[in-house]
Amino acid sequence: MPRFFQGPRCKNAIGLDGKIAVITGANTGIGKETARELSKRGAEVVLACRDLNKAEEAADEIAKETGNKVTTLKLNLASLKSIRAAAEELRARHPQIHILINNAGIMTCPQWKTDDGFEMQFGVNHLGSFLWTLLLLDNIKQAAPSRIVNLSSLAHTRGKIYFDDLMLGKNYTPVRAYCQSKLANVLFTQELARRLEGTGVSVFAVHPGVVQTELARHINESMNSCVDGTLHFVSRYVFKTPEMGAQTSIYCATEESLTELSGHYFSDCAKKKPAKQANDKKAAERLWKMSEELVGLNYNPSE
Repeated sequence: MPRFFQGPRCKNAIGLDGKIAVITGANTGIGKETARELSKRGAEVVLACRDLNKAEEAADEIAKETGNKVTTLKLNLASLKSIRAAAEELRARHPQIHILINNAGIMTCPQWKTDDGFEMQFGVNHLGSFLWTLLLLDNIKQAAPSRIVNLSSLAHTRGKIYFDDLMLGKNYTPVRAYCQSKLANVLFTQELARRLEGTGVSVFAVHPGVVQTELARHINESMNSCVDGTLHFVSRYVFKTPEMGAQTSIYCATEESLTELSGHYFSDCAKKKPAKQANDKKAAERLWKMSEELVGLNYNPSE
């Protein structure tokens, strides 16, 4: 039986020989398939992952298939200490980073906290990637023209930034927290693009589609076995495969015609209009300022 709703493939054949591509959460799912394709195109790919053993297994698999160098880096986006240590190591390894794909994330988990006390989904999906990206910006700018791709979700359309309660301590639900974090991804992309104008760095937000990956494991855990089994059966034919879910990330990382579209939101390898609340410039600026305060980093693009 064929799968449905797979969406288009990235059809360009742009090579990446001599390029460095860094992908977070790339030991499985969309991230792994993105890493595989960029490696096939000749890039040296770095898998930045929380589980180093799984990352090394994925790196070995991809390297054997493509014949190109694939390395690993331990990165836990739920820990500011880990992010800073990983960024320091990566900056030393690679003075130039041509492609950064912020793929790692967590979806609809219980009301957990990061090592630094942040609500887990906001902490990992937004604050962790925010700090990680800013710490690598000098190396990314050194590689210009270069790309940053932030994985968001169609769920951002249901999102709201709760500025008076960013950690949702008073009003937590797994879905509300997830939607807020995905809206934050789009707002961060737009504000980062504005701040990087003229540097040669292009930034994109991506909705990969509804993909059958491990990301939804917390939804599965909350269901009874009958409903979970039905969802698993249906997902095999309705959801995108990880390979197809990776196509828009690959497109935004490689397509040369997108240079002037920095800050935009993409799905199915095409520019799409995000939700109204994702175009709120004042909200993006406010979120940026609050994020800097929370992670303890002030980014000055003139430095």
